[in-house]
Amino acid sequence: MTEVYDVVVIGGGIHGVGVAQAAASGGYSVLLLEQHALAAGSSSRSSKLIHGGLRYLEGHEFGLVRESLTERAILLEIAPELVQLQPFHIPVYPDTSRRPLALRTGLTLYAVLGGLNRASRFRKLSHKEWDALDGLETRNLQAVYQYFDAQTNDTELTRAVMQSALELGASLSCPAEFLSAHIGPEDCEIRYRDHRGEKSCQALALVNAGGPWVNAITARISPMPAPVAVALVQGTHLVLKDSLEMGCYYLEAPQDRRAIFLLPWGHQSLLGTTESLYRGDPMEVSPLQQEIDYLLEVLQHYFPGRSQTVDDSFAGLRVLPAANSAAFGRSRETRLAVDNRIHPRVLAIVGGKLTGYRATASKAMNILRRSLPARKPRADTAKLVLRPAP
Repeated sequence: MTEVYDVVVIGGGIHGVGVAQAAASGGYSVLLLEQHALAAGSSSRSSKLIHGGLRYLEGHEFGLVRESLTERAILLEIAPELVQLQPFHIPVYPDTSRRPLALRTGLTLYAVLGGLNRASRFRKLSHKEWDALDGLETRNLQAVYQYFDAQTNDTELTRAVMQSALELGASLSCPAEFLSAHIGPEDCEIRYRDHRGEKSCQALALVNAGGPWVNAITARISPMPAPVAVALVQGTHLVLKDSLEMGCYYLEAPQDRRAIFLLPWGHQSLLGTTESLYRGDPMEVSPLQQEIDYLLEVLQHYFPGRSQTVDDSFAGLRVLPAANSAAFGRSRETRLAVDNRIHPRVLAIVGGKLTGYRATASKAMNILRRSLPARKPRADTAKLVLRPAP
């Protein structure tokens, strides 16, 4: 007998599990298909930050920053074991391009968009506090600004959201390979393969949350929705031997003025990220030597006394709008592409930030409700407590 669902989601990254949770909390039956493992792709290879995106203010993406700060506040409330507030430090030197006035203005706006709550406070550190900053170079140091954002374990957060979805009645098939879908006027016929062989099911709506594989999944759907013009941008992080005691550091790369983060990561530290266009198989993305050298040069510039021992490294892929401009300056707004605006059957999530997964899922479900029957909601995802999954 063919199984029937309201929604089928393809992809077990943070956005896929977010949609599964949102659908289940809305009272809908939902199946999530993941080919490898939850958070096996980009959702385990991020900068591990739950943040508003301070640098996005330079691109006047005020709506994105406000939404992200709202989501940060929600996650700090509902996932205290998974999301923790951290102090961030911005050092200023004579050659720093973002001068103190610009930084104070940006941090003030960041605080206002964040609602002027406890997490929005910032200050300028006194000179006597500089020597405690984990070996930060103090020669020619002019100022250090401290503000707050949050950090998480992206893999554990993804698993916790999926666990929440399962508790609300969602179904998970993993590992399960999506084979094809045929979109009819009333529903979708979906074929996939799990450990028991080839299977099929029906759904009223199909969500493509494939991340870097979004267009590869689109190509298996008939009639095929219009592919989305995207670029895959590789970002590399280094896991360094030494830990950090005073929190996080927001640095300006001397090579090209990009933002680089040095973050505590258990008994180690995390340094990243880079931005390089990637055209290969998403499963084969890996750190490039020039990226490793670039990041270590940043570390040496700001922390000349710290060990440069690299214990591990990893690379993830961002899905950004295709453009001729540098990746660093492109919008991080999430796109929700549908096959039919009036009665959508297929919705693709293109891009997106870890921080905004819950808001993205809510928007996706608001669109799909045009093609779904009325259901009695079970919960509000803004209030559901998330705990580490077993």
